[in-house]
Amino acid sequence: MNTSHPQAHPQRVALHNEIHARPPEAMAAPLAISHIVMVCDAAGREASRAHVAALLRDHHLPQPDAQSTHMRMDLGAFRIRWEMHTEFVTWSFSRAMEAAGFGDREPATAMEAVPQDWVARLPGQCLASVHLWVLPTQAFGSNSLVKHVLNEDTLVASTVADGHGEVYTDFAIHADGFSRMVLLAGSVTPRRLGRLVQQLLEIDTYRMAALLGLPAAREASAVLGHAEIELAELADSIRAAARDDEPQLLDRLTRLAGKVESQYAATHSRFSASAAYFELIDRRVADIAESRLAGLQTIGEFIERRLSPARSTCAWATRRQDALSQRVSRMSNLLRTRVEIEQQQSSQALLGAMNTRQGLQLKLQSTVEGLSVAAITYYIVGLVSYLAKAAHAVGWPWSAESTAACAIPFVALAVWWSLRRLHHKALAA
Repeated sequence: MNTSHPQAHPQRVALHNEIHARPPEAMAAPLAISHIVMVCDAAGREASRAHVAALLRDHHLPQPDAQSTHMRMDLGAFRIRWEMHTEFVTWSFSRAMEAAGFGDREPATAMEAVPQDWVARLPGQCLASVHLWVLPTQAFGSNSLVKHVLNEDTLVASTVADGHGEVYTDFAIHADGFSRMVLLAGSVTPRRLGRLVQQLLEIDTYRMAALLGLPAAREASAVLGHAEIELAELADSIRAAARDDEPQLLDRLTRLAGKVESQYAATHSRFSASAAYFELIDRRVADIAESRLAGLQTIGEFIERRLSPARSTCAWATRRQDALSQRVSRMSNLLRTRVEIEQQQSSQALLGAMNTRQGLQLKLQSTVEGLSVAAITYYIVGLVSYLAKAAHAVGWPWSAESTAACAIPFVALAVWWSLRRLHHKALAA
């Protein structure tokens, strides 16, 4: 019976398959593995895809598609596992080996089976490389292991997989540029052995990737030290500054804020990545389920002891950046607040001066209005005098002078009332 299905999200299949991405392979001892980590930018990661495609083409094998970020392939003499990550590309080569005859020499490496001219052209810069041998427990005694493969002085070892296997390493770069690790498989099942190998390689990879933040933290500490001294000097200058000094102080503070934020932007992603890698290391160390071998440090103890200073340095640099950025922001707000308060005080003084000038203008206007009333009254009374002279000739009983004198109060009152009315209308408008 056919059933209908609702429309799928365009990313459903990709997201569903993400849980199956980079699965571990089932492995069986004896096995030689060589693992290389190459740091690449975006162009380098694309070049690595073309590089692995060239190797497959030389062996007449299918090419990886343009979207693939990981691939596993059997090339006959060896197997290759290629994985593209955010900052680096990992190359793992493995091949089966004979279990006998390892007591007096170092076992053959998987890298010996890979074309050396092709390896020399791997895109990017090598961050980590390790030879890992997976051997049956009975094939490689611990005395021969220490003597021919690892440095006894820096030996780190533990039982893993809940006591079913043993791992030995010295966390040292040997003459060929590779570090060494030996895993005695014991009774570990093939599927779990594959997971264990992947976890051990990831511990070494993430250890180096996490430490990329250490040089950035040291460089940031020097920059932050100078910035903190400059900020302290600015704080003292702001406290004792006069009004004329504030624009210059604000300019210095703005430039300091720009320097701090620029340095923060340049290193924040690096510190965030390192913190994420440190967390991944903790998880992988917990995943291998190790326990102590008599007289030797475990991998977890060694990493905790040796990586803790670097981890603390990166974390402290991050907190120091955040704290300095907040201090600069508070100082900027304080200086801006001071400038704004002084601007408000200047505005209030300006308004007071304007009120004073307005009062003087009102007094002057009142004086001018009084003069205007007198002047207008004088001219109107003059007209009344001329009218009175003409009227006296035709029988007006009063003389022109008497008539003008009597008209003065009435004219002055009428003129004053008219001006006041006009003034009120102008203010109302």
